[in-house]
Amino acid sequence: MFRNALGKTFRFLGYTVQYGCVAHCAFEYLGGIVVCSGPSMEPTIQNSDIVFSENLSRHFYSIRKGDIVIVKSPTDPKSNICKRVIGLEGDKVCTSNPSDFLKTHSFVPKGHVWLEGDNLRNSTDSRCYGPVPYGLIRGRICFKIWPLNDFGFLRASPNGHRFLDD
Repeated sequence: MFRNALGKTFRFLGYTVQYGCVAHCAFEYLGGIVVCSGPSMEPTIQNSDIVFSENLSRHFYSIRKGDIVIVKSPTDPKSNICKRVIGLEGDKVCTSNPSDFLKTHSFVPKGHVWLEGDNLRNSTDSRCYGPVPYGLIRGRICFKIWPLNDFGFLRASPNGHRFLDD
C-alpha cells in the first residue's frame, strides 16, 4: 500500500513537472494574455484592457516601427511596460516633448529601440530614459481581448507622424 501511494505521488509529480515545462515554454516563446495598466497608451489601450502578446517576433527580430510591445522596464526590472516602437537601430527620432519649442533629434544606437506611449503628455518613455535595449522586449501585442466591444486588432498610432520615414 505504501509503495502504491509512493508510486502515484511520483507519477503526479512527474506529470506536474512535464506540464509545467510545457506551460513555461508556451508562455515564454509563444505568447500570453496581458492586463495593461496606466494611461500612457491611451486612447489605443485603456487602463485594465486585456491584450494578447505574442513572443515569436522578438526571437526572430521582426519587431517593426509602429508595433506595440511589452518591455521589461529599464528603470524597474520587476515590472513590464507597454509602449509603441517609434524607432529602430539607426533611425533618426525626435527626442523632445511635443510641447518643446526647439525640437531635438538623435539616432537610435545599434541593438536598441526608441519607445513612446501614445499619450505623449502622460507617458514615461524613451524621452525620459533613452533608447531601450532590444533584449528587454518581451513580446508584441497582436490584438485586444477585453473589453469585448473593442475586441480585435489595435488601431494605428495617433502620433504616427513621429515615426513615419521622412
